[in-house]
Amino acid sequence: MALHIPPRVRRIVGATAALLAVLLLAGATYQGVATALDRRQFRRPGGLVDVGGHQLHIYCGGEGSPTVVLEAAAGSMSAAWGWVQPAITRTTRVCSYDRAGLGWSEAGEAGYLPERVPEELRALLNQANEHGPFVIVGHELGADFARLFAARYGAETAAIILIDDPVAGQPVTPGTTSVSAWPWLARAGILRATGGLSTHATGLPAESGGAMRAFLNRPDHLTRSAMEVSRLAEATAAALAAHIDPAIVVTDVVMGRHEQPALLVTAEDGAMVARAIEATVARLREKGASSSPER
Repeated sequence: MALHIPPRVRRIVGATAALLAVLLLAGATYQGVATALDRRQFRRPGGLVDVGGHQLHIYCGGEGSPTVVLEAAAGSMSAAWGWVQPAITRTTRVCSYDRAGLGWSEAGEAGYLPERVPEELRALLNQANEHGPFVIVGHELGADFARLFAARYGAETAAIILIDDPVAGQPVTPGTTSVSAWPWLARAGILRATGGLSTHATGLPAESGGAMRAFLNRPDHLTRSAMEVSRLAEATAAALAAHIDPAIVVTDVVMGRHEQPALLVTAEDGAMVARAIEATVARLREKGASSSPER
C-alpha cells in the first residue's frame, strides 16, 4: 500500500528543500568569492621548491648556525609561527614551511602518509640549499615529525624541540565538530560565516594571523588538515617507536593547549617557545666552541 503524503506536507518539504538548495548555493558562491579575495591578499612570503612531482612552500630568514626548522601542528602551516619566527631571525637562521597540501604548498598525487613527511622535509631543505645539522622544532603533530626526522636523519639533526609532544602523553582534543566535516562546511561557506575554525587564529600578528584565518576557511587546506588530525595517533605511534641518537639534544616545552587546531596565538606563547629555541641554539654553539681545536 502506497504511503499517502498530504499535499500540505509535500509543499512544506518541497519549499524546505528549495530553500536549503538556495542557501547552499549562496554559501558556495560566498566561499568562492571570498577565497579568490584571500588569494590576492595573502600571498606566500617564501618560495616554492620542487620535492619530486610537487612543490612545497618554504620561508627562511636570519643568519647564523645552526638553522632552525619549524614544523607546525596538525592542519597548521608556516603562518602559525608568526610570533616565533621573527624573534628567532635575530638569533640565527630559521625556516618555516608548509607540508604537502597545506598552506601555499601543493598536495601532490601520493596522498598523505605520516612517514613521508620527514622525507619531503629533507628533500625540501636540500633543494632549498639549507644546510644542517638542524634544530627541528615541532608543535604537537609536528613534534612527531621532528622525532621521525631525527631518527631517520640523525647526522643532519643537532637538536629537536618538542612542543606539547604527543609521545609524552599530551592529550589532543579534536573539538566539537568532527574534523571530517571541516572541508564540507568550508565548501558551503558555513565555516567562513561562523568563524568556526578561523577564530582560533585570533591573536596571531598581522599578516600571519590573516593568512592563517584565510586557510582555516579553505576546503583544500582543510582536506589535508582533516587527514592529519584523524591520523595523528598513527604518526605518534611511529614517533614512539623511533630511535633517536642520545647525542641529539632534546628539549620539551609544555604549553597545555590541545584543542584543534593547535596554534601558538599569543605573544606570551611565542616568547616561551622562542626562549626555548634560543637556549638550545646557545647550548649548541657553546658545545661547538668547546669542541673546536685550539689554534
